[in-house]
Amino acid sequence: MNDERTYTLDEIAALAELPRRTVRYYIQTGLVDRPQGAGKGAWYTSRHVEQLLLIRKWQLAGLSLERIGELLGQPATGPLPPTPRRPGTVEVWSHLVVADGVELTLEPGRAGLTPEQVRAFFRAVTQAYARIHDSEDTP
Repeated sequence: MNDERTYTLDEIAALAELPRRTVRYYIQTGLVDRPQGAGKGAWYTSRHVEQLLLIRKWQLAGLSLERIGELLGQPATGPLPPTPRRPGTVEVWSHLVVADGVELTLEPGRAGLTPEQVRAFFRAVTQAYARIHDSEDTP
């Protein structure tokens, strides 16, 4: 016998901190599985709650619903694949001037780096350049 907890629409909406209307929209667009049963007797499981929380997390991270739909259609292995670059895509790039004529650019999201990792990477590149540059000055 399956004793999995079931939820009403109101309950899953409250758990995900989303309006009921938004939950219904996600179901309608296929981002969230359809409920079990129909009409007022429809019920939801922890799987529905997990889907809503994942969508909410990705939205807070800045992903569009279109991109979230693409990700939900892929197997969940490893880090998120990079967002396909399309006309009109907005990206924020980090730019490091190491020295005159030496520059480094990267897009942290595509590189899978957190802001802390970007800072550590830039520090390491700057230090490596200084070591190489300083070794040329010594005979």
